Amino acid sequence: MAGQPAVMSALSPEADTPEQPAFLATVALVAWGDRFEDFYGRLGITLDDFRERLVGDWRFNYVEALRSVGVRTVLFFTSAHVQEPVRFRHRPTGATVCVLPSPRLHQKARGLQDRFWPRWTAMVTVSSYLSTPIQPLVRELRREQCDVILCQEYDYPRFDVCVPLGRLLRLPVFATFQGAARAVGPVEYALRRLALHSCAGLIIGARSERERVRARYRVPAAKVAQIPNPVDVVAWQAMDRDQARAGLGIPASTRVVGWHGRVELLRKGLDVLLEAWKRICDARPGAPLLLLLVGTGRDASELRRRLASFPYDNIRWVDRYVHDRDLLVEHLSAVDVYAFPSRHEGFAVAILEAMACGLPVVAADAPGVSDLLEEGERSGGIVVPRGDTDALAGALGGLLDDAQRSRRLGAHARRHVEQRFSLERIGTELRDFMWVRRAVDGGSEVVSHRCSEAG
Repeated sequence: MAGQPAVMSALSPEADTPEQPAFLATVALVAWGDRFEDFYGRLGITLDDFRERLVGDWRFNYVEALRSVGVRTVLFFTSAHVQEPVRFRHRPTGATVCVLPSPRLHQKARGLQDRFWPRWTAMVTVSSYLSTPIQPLVRELRREQCDVILCQEYDYPRFDVCVPLGRLLRLPVFATFQGAARAVGPVEYALRRLALHSCAGLIIGARSERERVRARYRVPAAKVAQIPNPVDVVAWQAMDRDQARAGLGIPASTRVVGWHGRVELLRKGLDVLLEAWKRICDARPGAPLLLLLVGTGRDASELRRRLASFPYDNIRWVDRYVHDRDLLVEHLSAVDVYAFPSRHEGFAVAILEAMACGLPVVAADAPGVSDLLEEGERSGGIVVPRGDTDALAGALGGLLDDAQRSRRLGAHARRHVEQRFSLERIGTELRDFMWVRRAVDGGSEVVSHRCSEAG
């Protein structure tokens, strides 16, 4: 993230921001990972990009969902590119963002890790436990008058640190699952189990992950809530198909399969999608077909290499991280069928965005997918086994060949998202779970009562 310190000075002021509405409570949403740049930097996203444009992220749906029920959210990150806490407003949502300086001890540990032990798991774990700046975090939590701490992931050292910190501050600590399940050693397992039993609650949309956590860590059922990620069904709805295609230069007669997200070849199943696409094209010689890919990521060079040797020239790849939601909606509006071949997910936002745009979905059975498409075609999609090229090609090809069935499933998808995954519904579920558990965990019942009245 070259040039980041210069960007920081421009981000510090909170002037020229719209006045925020009165809120009944405040949630501190603490990011996983060691540093902001470890994830976003690899996608080419600076803090300036994050402040001004970024919307395609599950956490902003949480911000909007909680706001709809009177709860304010403050986003917390750490970074090696700031020397003191930096606060700014996320322009699209108005949410407060606080970026804390990475602890010096952590920076030294990361330097040693990167230089001498890049693959030594124990060193990586120790480094991650040192990554949370305790004193600056405490000061900012108090400054923002936070009532609850919500960690992005529970299967990560930052959660283990936040739970005892929350106990000291008398703040209940919750965590979500967004897909960061990882192998842990015996020491981390012991700390994780203690944290999971001491926290106020877990928010897990995927049934398979709930079962894994309860079996592995013996977490009581009352502490685990089945709450999926929300989607803004107003912002994510299709524009006119012909207009979208005209703007993108796609002929009206072309049958289009779409995908958008981070380019991680194996995790996102893009290798399976490319092979399935070859089989679809082999079976339909001369048919006007297009595979539309939108996004970039750490495996962009490998995807580029594979596309260069692909036997057909009917793949269009937008090789960049698209910040503009309207541009993503335009691309999705030009699509006939949406492909979701992921091998691993938490509870994917991309598939919700596609369904909100009225697209039929063919999805691999990654965690969360069966919960999202629990009624199959009546939910708007077809679920196929992970890694099964034949099944993926067959389901996608069948929908490409049957436009009427595709439209019917797309209508089901839109209706299903409106009824189950709207900001207001998920916001209510999040608020109710956190404040009921907050009271059980020993927190003040006054805020719980006030939040319930706001519903």
